[in-house]
Amino acid sequence: MKVAVAGATGFIGRALCAALKARGDAVHALSRDPAKAAQVGTRGFFWDGVVGPPPAEALAGVDAVVNLAGEGIAEKSWTSERRQILRDSRIEATRHLVTALREATPSPKSLVNGSAIGFYGVAEDREVDESSPPGSDFLARLVVDWESAAKEAVGLRVVLIRTGIVVGKGGGALAKMLLPFKLGLGGRLGRGTQSMSWIHLDDEVGLILHALDTPSVRGPVNAVAGVASNAEFTKALGRALRRPTLFPAPAFALRLMLGERADLLLLQGQRVKPASVGYRFRHPELGEALASVTR
Repeated sequence: MKVAVAGATGFIGRALCAALKARGDAVHALSRDPAKAAQVGTRGFFWDGVVGPPPAEALAGVDAVVNLAGEGIAEKSWTSERRQILRDSRIEATRHLVTALREATPSPKSLVNGSAIGFYGVAEDREVDESSPPGSDFLARLVVDWESAAKEAVGLRVVLIRTGIVVGKGGGALAKMLLPFKLGLGGRLGRGTQSMSWIHLDDEVGLILHALDTPSVRGPVNAVAGVASNAEFTKALGRALRRPTLFPAPAFALRLMLGERADLLLLQGQRVKPASVGYRFRHPELGEALASVTR
């Protein structure tokens, strides 16, 4: 199979490209850093998704496209300018990509597009699945519009990977948590009752590969292996690192530091039902999953 991967040099993109190459697939890696793209793919291409469509050569002859492009949600304050960047890097990039897919000859058969469980908004009082309605906060509206842009790829099989909290080495949410925990300064966030719907990086990649390989998979897919409260996640991470978790972060302090991001990213959550598309998770148990990426 020949697969084009947009956002190929990101945390998930790097792992996906490595897995594709390991099984013998050709990978056209698209990134704003073509040198790094050439390292992770069999061929590398420059693409700044906001400016316009990817080069035609990048999509020539590919069987499928995986779109993981998008600026990091948590890294910077959500000023009005930053909010627009977050939207453009996902929605406008996807629109440009879909335009290019319409013009590609021959046309790829499938588009596996990035998405997020932020689609559901705050969902603590109920379990949500792919049929549940969207939320109404900033992240939910962003994801709804992101998915809508991908659905414009008429004639292609479109899969929407609604990713939860990804635990893996070298990036993602876990990378931001590790230092205080390793220093013995970790603890729950706020009350610790908020749900954390998580997935191991191996399973995130495995689910994307399953979506590429399985023609019956289409529409939204929850990339979630399990759900734990923040307090449970904290204790499991402490056990994996063999460190105490005695220093809770008060909600008011997190809100002072992070503003709106504190509530939507840290203090509120979603109880998301794992995907039921025939994929067998390699890391379904939280303690083992965390131990595998911290040793």
